[in-house]
Amino acid sequence: MSALTVDPAEATVSWPLKFTLGDWNHRASVRTSQHDYKLPEDLTQQLQTRHWFPPAFLPYLSHPSIAAAGSAITHRLAANHLVHFLDYTTLLEHRIVNRAVETIIHGELPAYIPARMKNAALQLYTDEGYHALFSNQLAEQIASLHGIAGRPVMPLRITRLNALIARTPESKRALAWFLLGFVSETIIARELLDICRDSLVSCVSEMLRDHLADEARHSRYFAEVFHYLWITLNSRQRTFSARVLLEVIGIFFEVDERWLQQSLRRAGIAEGAINEILGGLVTAEANRKRARAGATATLDALKTAGFFATPNHQKLFAKAGLIDG
Repeated sequence: MSALTVDPAEATVSWPLKFTLGDWNHRASVRTSQHDYKLPEDLTQQLQTRHWFPPAFLPYLSHPSIAAAGSAITHRLAANHLVHFLDYTTLLEHRIVNRAVETIIHGELPAYIPARMKNAALQLYTDEGYHALFSNQLAEQIASLHGIAGRPVMPLRITRLNALIARTPESKRALAWFLLGFVSETIIARELLDICRDSLVSCVSEMLRDHLADEARHSRYFAEVFHYLWITLNSRQRTFSARVLLEVIGIFFEVDERWLQQSLRRAGIAEGAINEILGGLVTAEANRKRARAGATATLDALKTAGFFATPNHQKLFAKAGLIDG
């Protein structure tokens, strides 16, 4: 029997096959959130003690040239970064994650798709559409407030992911799309959790917390589906997946150098300072450190699925510096 007709749930496995988003009707932000994500009336007062975006995610704000420029420049750069992040999120949800989810919904993957997995995928698709909506709505408000023009700028990450898909053979493209979604959803939950720990402007905090609550469930779902799919793949498909996963993880932790350079220039930061800032962010070693620290949930999901039981996969990821050798 082919992988398309055999139900792997009938095979002996050591973990429960759930494939649900829990009580979606009473937990999904699109169904339950009462937030309107509008800029607060006391925004000026809030910005005395809160941030547009966590400073820990913007290490360049501590550069002497930026610190000396004052709080107005710091807030502007953080607002720039937030708008870029929200515009990126809108594109990611629509064009990357939901395309990955479609491979589950429409049976494009080399595996039998249980009804509950498909139903949860449809719910997740709805969630991501809502995330794109509120990300865009908030980005529009902040861009209008700060006069941020020429957006949305196509993020480097989206361009790189699309290029990866474009050079993937058609026969393997659905699997590649799924892997992009798997990495994205297991990474973003950790990223949002870290962001939400900071003291942010109220509407930003509300939006990110609603997003995080959904993405925590999405991360678990994608991890389960990956595990389920992994046991159906043959050796050639697994080798292909390992290479794609490694490349995708790397892409997710690259700095968008061109965009950051433009953001700093428009804020009036001197070219010398810009070169110093970028020089410390775009090295291969800096990329590896960000990936190893930020992809822990993805790497844990791979380990749980038995991915690293294959010595070649373990060596591949160890050579890239993502795991210990």
